[in-house]
Amino acid sequence: MSGDDTEHEIITPPETLKQKVSYSPEGVDQATLDRAEEVVAGLQADYLTWVQDDLSRMQEFFAEALENPDRRGDLAAKIFHVSHDVKGQGGSFNYHLMTAIGNLLCRYIEAKDTITDADLAVIRLHIDAMRLVIAEQMEGDGGERGRELIGGLEAVITKNLGRPAS
Repeated sequence: MSGDDTEHEIITPPETLKQKVSYSPEGVDQATLDRAEEVVAGLQADYLTWVQDDLSRMQEFFAEALENPDRRGDLAAKIFHVSHDVKGQGGSFNYHLMTAIGNLLCRYIEAKDTITDADLAVIRLHIDAMRLVIAEQMEGDGGERGRELIGGLEAVITKNLGRPAS
């Protein structure tokens, strides 16, 4: 509580929202929240399968970009979109390191107007790093090893761009 004497107004949600979410004047129903957390925890093993499928798609786009220099921009955009999905899902399943790597890759691709051979090498490092995280099931931030991985990717990005990707 902020310590102020302001009276707070309770806003009643519309009926359509009430049908979708368990609601009480005190906030979200804890039992509903607990059930949702159980469902997410149950999906964590499935996440490893899903993300491996995503990484396979990224690898296919990467291989195609190697073979078709004239399509690299379009294929990098496809890699960006898959990486964006991976980074969005990682934190939900306690793979925050995947989120961090996906974020670095997305920022790198966004910073590029054209995709060169050197850029493909940087993209490949990110895909390989994601594969390592999943193969070794490096949950959370990956600890010291995760920090080293992120530091190495950041150094490569800075070297290639001449500045950080942010």
